[in-house]
This record gives sequence, structure tokens and C-alpha cells, in this order.
Amino acid sequence: MMESEQPSSGPLEPVMQHVARLQRQYQQTLDRITPFVMYRWLGTAGVLALFILRIVLSQGWYIDAHAIYLLNLLLAFLQPKFDPSLQDDLMADEIEEGGEDGRSSLPSSRDDEFRPFVRRLPEWQFWLSATRATLIALFCTVSEVFDVPVYWPILVMYFCVLFFLTMRRQIQHMIKYKYIPFDIGRKARYGVHKS
Repeated sequence: MMESEQPSSGPLEPVMQHVARLQRQYQQTLDRITPFVMYRWLGTAGVLALFILRIVLSQGWYIDAHAIYLLNLLLAFLQPKFDPSLQDDLMADEIEEGGEDGRSSLPSSRDDEFRPFVRRLPEWQFWLSATRATLIALFCTVSEVFDVPVYWPILVMYFCVLFFLTMRRQIQHMIKYKYIPFDIGRKARYGVHKS
């Protein structure tokens, strides 16, 4: 006779179930707060203010790596997902290789087709990454292991120069390829008749 073999629950099974339950609760919380954009960013600003207050009170050196990471997130948020400069380079390479000679049966100029701005890093991911990074940085201020003494004026100057140069390059890119990464003005509503 064959014995029915049931997968035996190991000693880690209760732990795995508990972790799965916590992950579901975490995801449900994120799903609930998704529509509240302003409140999410205000909460992140509050955590960031708490982090800065903690640095000032503990007289630590934690801020530089966190600030550079947030700058990296901001740049990814401001950049388009499909970079027009790369598309121009690809078209030029194709023409040089004897490709389609730039002729297409579809829209013949860039103004013929509406192309919405698609971010490289969506707002939700930007907020979530910035909040997680700030919370991790705040928890790192508790331990002295992460407090590496440095000459802070050099780090502040380095961050300011880095911010200035990268934002100048990004603004020049926006002007050259004529895109604005923000929704400015009134949004058009389709299907609604004016009375």
C-alpha cells in the first residue's frame, strides 16, 4: 500500500507564514495610501526633517550619501523614459548604414504625433525610494558605526557643485528637446461637453 506523502511542514513554516502575512499587510497599506500624493510627500518631508534634526542634534556626518542618492532619484524622475537624444543618434546611425533614408510612412515630423511625457522613474517609485532611503538613513543614525568623520564643508560644496552641474545639464536637455516633466495648467477632459 502507498502512503500518501504530504509535504511536511518544517520548523520554518510558521515563520514563512508570518513573513507572508506581514508582506500582505505592507502591500495593503501601500495600496491604501497611493491616491494621497500630497499627504505622502508631506510625510516624507516630515521624515526628512526628522532625519536632519537627528543629524544636527547628534552632530553626525550622515547626510552626504543620502543627499546624493536623493539627487540621483530626482534626476531619474525628471528624465524621459525614452531619451530623444538617443533616438536621434539611432536614426542617424541607421541613415549612415544605408537604412530607410529617414523616410517613413507614418508621421513625417515630430509635431505630427502626440507623445506624452513618460518618466524614467515614475512618481510612485520616486516617493517610495526616497521614503525608504530616508527611513534607512534615520535608523543608521542610531549606530556609531555609520558615523564616519569627514570635513563637512568639502562634502557640502561637492554636493552643491554636483547639484548645479547636473540640473544645468538636465535643464539644457529639456530646452533642447522641448519637454516639460510636470503637468502645468488645466488638464483637458475628453468626453465632457461644454455648456
